[in-house]
Amino acid sequence: MLRVYFFDSKGYSARASGKPALDGLTIKLSGTKRHQYLETADMAKIENNNNQLPQDDYIFDKAHKKSGAAKVEVISYSMKELKDGKPKNIKEIMKYISDDRITWVNIVGINDDALMQGIGENFHIHHLALEDIMNQNQRPILEDYDKYLQIVLKYCDYDEAKKEIKIEQVSMLVGSNWVISFQEKTHKIFESIIKRIKAGKGRIRKMGSDYLAYAILDCVVDYYFVLLEKIGEDIEETEDKITEKTRPEIIQDIFLLRRELVYLRRSVWPLRDIINSIYKTDSKLFKKPTGVFIRDLYDHTIQVMDTIETYRDLVAGMTELHMSSISNRMNEIMKVLTIVSTIFAPLTFIVGVYGMNLYMPEAKWGGTYFAIWGIIATIALSMAFFFKKRKWF
Repeated sequence: MLRVYFFDSKGYSARASGKPALDGLTIKLSGTKRHQYLETADMAKIENNNNQLPQDDYIFDKAHKKSGAAKVEVISYSMKELKDGKPKNIKEIMKYISDDRITWVNIVGINDDALMQGIGENFHIHHLALEDIMNQNQRPILEDYDKYLQIVLKYCDYDEAKKEIKIEQVSMLVGSNWVISFQEKTHKIFESIIKRIKAGKGRIRKMGSDYLAYAILDCVVDYYFVLLEKIGEDIEETEDKITEKTRPEIIQDIFLLRRELVYLRRSVWPLRDIINSIYKTDSKLFKKPTGVFIRDLYDHTIQVMDTIETYRDLVAGMTELHMSSISNRMNEIMKVLTIVSTIFAPLTFIVGVYGMNLYMPEAKWGGTYFAIWGIIATIALSMAFFFKKRKWF
């Protein structure tokens, strides 16, 4: 029997179990070395036997629990036959599974407990694999369960309005003649694969489930190139702002770009390792003909990593350029103020001398007032001409 426990700081609630909670017990998964640590204020509380959780129980964190049924799309195909639909439950999904066809089950929404239970029971999926799929903060991994492979990776989407990256999780279970993919939200990222399958173009209808898994991975990696192109445009736009006119808020744009590149790097780096592991795997699920495409996909991830590193260098240079522009701007201002002060220094001396309340013999001479103004103007113009000739301004 499947029992799903939802945890929060107050305790837990257990489906199919009405007994009161026991305090002070830490969760352990029997038969494994793995411990389940939850991000809660208190120690996890659970009913169990000798501090052990039964092997067939699944644990889900309430922090990631959201109500709502998942959306399921199924495409089952061979070279001559194709069936597709939107089943509402696991029984309808299982009708598409056939030994002579490749079946792709795409599930949008990872919090449908009944569906996840059905997936686990009908496809014989280990509870740890389901747990990783439902954990939205799961690190990208590749796990070989002999009869199927589990792949968890990060998909990055770009918010045009906010100009920021949103990272979401994409998980896959790859069997001998089926692939189950899990998405948090609906995206058009897999539309190209669906069109190729329905049109019967290319080699996808001729290949097995391993090639379908490759195609899904390829879509995720290709979208990184689209994402990097948009980030490249933002970098060029920010560079233009720096060179045209330096403003204090530009530094915020630079920090935002730097943060986005860090997010990308954290997502792509483990993805590269996963693809390399698939290429080197001894699993019978990935056949030798598909290995060529996996190797090409690995090269694409290297290109993505190189582009990210290049952009990181550009953004680091933009920070230095911004600080240099501010410094140059300050120097220009100080130069103008220094020139003005230098010109007015002798003028201030003349005005100070004749501003003293003392007897001045030349005060009786005719035209003295205009002569002093002439001297002041001559000194000011002479100094300005001298500075201009030396190209000091």
